[in-house]
Amino acid sequence: MTSTAQAPNSGAGTAHPDHLGHVIFIAAAAAMGGFLFGYDSSVINGAVEAIRSRYDIGSAALAQVIAVALIGCAIGAATAGRIADRIGRIRCMQIAAVLFTISAVGSALPFALWDLAFWRIVGGFAIGMASVIGPAYIAEVAPPAYRGRLGSFQQAAIVVGIAISQLVNWGLLNAAGGDQRGKLMGLEAWQVMLGVMVIPAVLYGLLSLAIPESPRFLISVGKRDRARAILEEVEGGRIDLDARVAEIEHAMKSEHKSTFKDLLGGSFFFKPIVWVGIGLSVFQQFVGINVAFYYSSTLWQSVGVDPTDSFFYSFTTSIINIIGTVIAMIFVDRIGRRPLALIGSVGMVVGLALEAWAFSHHLVDGKLPAAQGWTALVAAHIFVLFFALSWGVVVWVFLGEMFPNRIRAAALGVAASAQWIANWAITASFPSLADWNLSATYVIYTVFAALSIPFVLKFVKETKGKALEEMG
Repeated sequence: MTSTAQAPNSGAGTAHPDHLGHVIFIAAAAAMGGFLFGYDSSVINGAVEAIRSRYDIGSAALAQVIAVALIGCAIGAATAGRIADRIGRIRCMQIAAVLFTISAVGSALPFALWDLAFWRIVGGFAIGMASVIGPAYIAEVAPPAYRGRLGSFQQAAIVVGIAISQLVNWGLLNAAGGDQRGKLMGLEAWQVMLGVMVIPAVLYGLLSLAIPESPRFLISVGKRDRARAILEEVEGGRIDLDARVAEIEHAMKSEHKSTFKDLLGGSFFFKPIVWVGIGLSVFQQFVGINVAFYYSSTLWQSVGVDPTDSFFYSFTTSIINIIGTVIAMIFVDRIGRRPLALIGSVGMVVGLALEAWAFSHHLVDGKLPAAQGWTALVAAHIFVLFFALSWGVVVWVFLGEMFPNRIRAAALGVAASAQWIANWAITASFPSLADWNLSATYVIYTVFAALSIPFVLKFVKETKGKALEEMG
């Protein structure tokens, strides 16, 4: 029988750490998985046309090689919660770092197309793990008053990873004389682009050795004194630490290790809150954001931009992505998650609609007319800006916060898996859809951006300022 006694109030809701810089370091180190996530997701942008050329494949086969990593992502995301509940958050990060490193080496030195695809799946599994563990760990160690801003570190790291990968790709392309298959260090340029990821992968592993385990995990395995010490480290000595430990223990008393079965219920297979998490994940991807990061160089080249300039525009889009993410980090705890999501949806509708209009015009001498070309370029940046200042950040914050404690790990795994499956659907379909009708493809993305508005208004509840133990 579940106890109805109330846990003592520790004052955690207004806790301020004694050393905020240390807490920021812990969150930033955990978010390094997000950096790898962004880097690995986007680095392939610089290799798409080279892979098409080297292996002489069409759009459909190319899309599968690019998107196959996302299958690994979905599997990694679905299993990471259980792995983390059994062996801890930190050990899970270390496994991901090792897999990232192996994937980078394998992807840089493929024997054949199937070999490249295999290493992409291995890297995808690591990304999937990192996509779940980062937000969950940060949500568990961050003081409630700072949780939104620290939770947004995951997305900040992702967008910085994207930008750095585009900058490195651009630099390597120039070093190879503008040829993705030009020789660098005895390899083709695109192989070096994929291999460089070894550096941040090793750094992620080293950083995981320098941060503490989650207090909630430690309490779950009976290490109460260690959990108390870490809570003092991250929430400050001014709260009642014994009451804080008791508060977490009380929240966990009626819990068991969350499993897939715990998510079942309601009228449509899953509990309603799980469907809301899945919906947030799917809408985040169905607006087509990853087309901008997986295929932007190919997209700009398809409308007449030369390869070096197309790589540069991919980099400027990544900078806009960072700016939008910083805006979100400033406002996510001030105006809340829902208002940011709604503002972003409206802005994305405008940007995507303008892109759809620009791409509806016929090419002249292999290029878009000047007015449409500039409109497409500006609209692409508008779209990325509004995505970054809203859905890019708030979805990860929501997923780390919105589920009740007893189902959090399993529900976050399912929602993240849904995100990767949606990501795969968009990534795998874009080359063929673009060959069919580029403008109509962007109309589809516009419709999903518009539908996200009533979804948020009707189904998504604000989580700003609530302790995780309050999520019912």
